[in-house]
Amino acid sequence: MVAVLQTEGLTKHFGAFKAVQDLNLEVQEGDLYGFLGPNGSGKTTTMRMILRLIRATAGRVRLFGMDVESEFIRIMKDVGALVELPAYYPYLSAVKNLEILRLASGATPASRIPEVLETVGLAPRMHDRVGTYSQGMRQRLGIAMALLTKPRLVFLDEPTNGLDPHGINHIRGVIQELNRRDGVTFVISSHLLHEVELTCNRVGMIKQGKLLVQDKLDAIIARTIDGLRIVCAPREKALGLLGSQPWIKETRVEPAGSVRVICPAERFADVNGLLVSNGVTVSELTPARKTLEEFFLSQ
Repeated sequence: MVAVLQTEGLTKHFGAFKAVQDLNLEVQEGDLYGFLGPNGSGKTTTMRMILRLIRATAGRVRLFGMDVESEFIRIMKDVGALVELPAYYPYLSAVKNLEILRLASGATPASRIPEVLETVGLAPRMHDRVGTYSQGMRQRLGIAMALLTKPRLVFLDEPTNGLDPHGINHIRGVIQELNRRDGVTFVISSHLLHEVELTCNRVGMIKQGKLLVQDKLDAIIARTIDGLRIVCAPREKALGLLGSQPWIKETRVEPAGSVRVICPAERFADVNGLLVSNGVTVSELTPARKTLEEFFLSQ
């Protein structure tokens, strides 16, 4: 796989405040990369440095293997971005706003405008003034702007801000379809861990400007498995047996009535053996895991 984005030691200080510290990101071609962190963690600052909207204090950025500092003009023809709020002329329609952007880009055909507006679900309102749009509609327009030139790499900063559940589902489908059909690579900044879990295949987690973890989503999910969920009878006997084992960190009854056991993965078979050998009937035993949010907060 080819790395379309690499940062090396990327750092940004605002006076004494260390917004981003020694960040080493790597995004492969074709990735749906979720850049996760709470508000204020440094996600937007990182994107702004990558796109040269602000200057880094230290570090280096490569896009498509080329240095952004020296090859910026050449690189950016293949990059689309929505960072923070989309910029638009409120007294013009979506079509007119995109026409201005199309003319500035140079080589984009006019037929591309209705195409991207249809893609993001704005076709019925494409000739209305943007000033009459809801926040969610303006967000959709910003995504259309990022997609206008058919970029190979797209940065989306909190793309589902202001969208209702139907809109979130629609934009998720757009991102996944463009990735599957056209091979577009996406870097999606978000504080919504559940949404990233549904959308992305690779994840980087940032906290207070520092990268906590970066891996394939499946690998991170595997690291969230911390125990078992057991349906058994008699339950009270099972709880007593499990609670007496020094290698079991915690047992509790969940609202649905199953028993939740936290223990090392290598002892899962021992849990089953302990219960069955002592006359407890086990009807269900499945791995249980933290949510991505719980995993993130535990780091």
